[in-house]
Amino acid sequence: MYLIRFIINIKGFSMKHIHILGICGTFMGSLAVLAKQKGYRVTGSDMNVYPPMSTYLEDQGVEIIQGFDESQLDSNPDEIIIGNVMKRGMPIIEKILDEKMNYFSGPSWLYENILKYKKVIALAGTHGKTTTTTMTIKILEQAGLNPSFLVGGISGDFGVSSRYTDSEYFIIEADEYDTAFFDKRSKLIHYDPTVLVINNIEFDHADIFKDIQAIYWQFHQLLRRMPSKSSVVYNAADNNVQNIIDMGCWSQAIETNVDSGVHILKHSPDYSSFTIKNGNDELDINWGFIGEHNAHNALSAYTAAKRIGVDNSDIQKALDSFKGVKRRLEVIYKDENVALYDDFAHHPTSIKLTLEAIRNRKPDAYVVALVDPRSNTMKSGNNKDALPSSLVRADTVLFYNHEMLQWNAKEVLKDMNSVIYLDTASDFEKQIKQILSSQKGNKIEFVMMSNGSFDGLRETLPKILGDLSE
Repeated sequence: MYLIRFIINIKGFSMKHIHILGICGTFMGSLAVLAKQKGYRVTGSDMNVYPPMSTYLEDQGVEIIQGFDESQLDSNPDEIIIGNVMKRGMPIIEKILDEKMNYFSGPSWLYENILKYKKVIALAGTHGKTTTTTMTIKILEQAGLNPSFLVGGISGDFGVSSRYTDSEYFIIEADEYDTAFFDKRSKLIHYDPTVLVINNIEFDHADIFKDIQAIYWQFHQLLRRMPSKSSVVYNAADNNVQNIIDMGCWSQAIETNVDSGVHILKHSPDYSSFTIKNGNDELDINWGFIGEHNAHNALSAYTAAKRIGVDNSDIQKALDSFKGVKRRLEVIYKDENVALYDDFAHHPTSIKLTLEAIRNRKPDAYVVALVDPRSNTMKSGNNKDALPSSLVRADTVLFYNHEMLQWNAKEVLKDMNSVIYLDTASDFEKQIKQILSSQKGNKIEFVMMSNGSFDGLRETLPKILGDLSE
């Protein structure tokens, strides 16, 4: 009898097994690490299992299976988390549905098992989510609040994209992309934030949203769910954000970027220093970053932190020492005359802001924009008409005119004499060598902008530049 009870007790305390389909995506991989840190046994699978995410997960003790063969379910996991890369008709999905297995979307699992028990600070918007989220994490860490977090990028300050702690606070990048094949709501609707930040809104993700009103509607559903005691920090200078607020906001609304709200009072030309004004309160920031967009991201992080009572001194120390995020104006090569930046800019607005930041920082430099249009919105051409004005601050544009484009780039950019159209990654190498030769002795700023990799050029170009400088 005692032996039976002992076996039952051991079984009752056994580690719950979670299996994640689509584990190598940024969100799902970060979720896997959170679950592992919370004490679950975590396994997962994906079609594209490759570093750095695969090695990162393996280092965390997460077993990864290549592909989506149904046999991986033979281990009978307690819970299956289904990523939004999974679709109806896939045999493994049909097996899960037919056998009524216990499945969740990533956002719903995250809420039910972690976020429900935390005070959530969610950072949303078309541009700057990752950077603003990471700044907010750094501020709360500086304040000794030790927050849990999940962010869509690797922080220079923490070296990871997620962390679980016993803090009452959880900071999350609130993505508007859809949740799963069985839940077409935006991920952010699941998060129940105590503080929500909306940085900006533009039309994006053309593969899931038919127009900008569809994006409005998703944010409106979140605002309808938020309690009156929660806070919505929003960019009142952005007409699209204001339209969302006008649809209905029942929480405490805090304006930014207008004189009546929290705003930037003054700044240096490149925004490497600026002053935040919040009523009678002013805070001076001097940091190692540039660009109006980054200063506005900092303004949002500041305002979110003030909603939970963080002191100015902690905010100042955090921002002044902020190390940034990989692929956000990240310097990946630099010598006396040449600098190479890697930036995630994949929308005309973000391309424009990135080039303005470089130009304001180095007004006399020769600026070369490398553009690889890989996002679904860019490939479909939904924002193509805004591209010419977004590229005017570059002296030369090297444009990857690959076969995935569903529009005629040469027609759209026909009035721009600065554009060189390239068909392969090796064509980029040849053009870059020619630019280095023709601009020898001048300061040159190369800026790679894409959510893709230029077919491997991002990894090889730093070495090429280094070899040429010897």
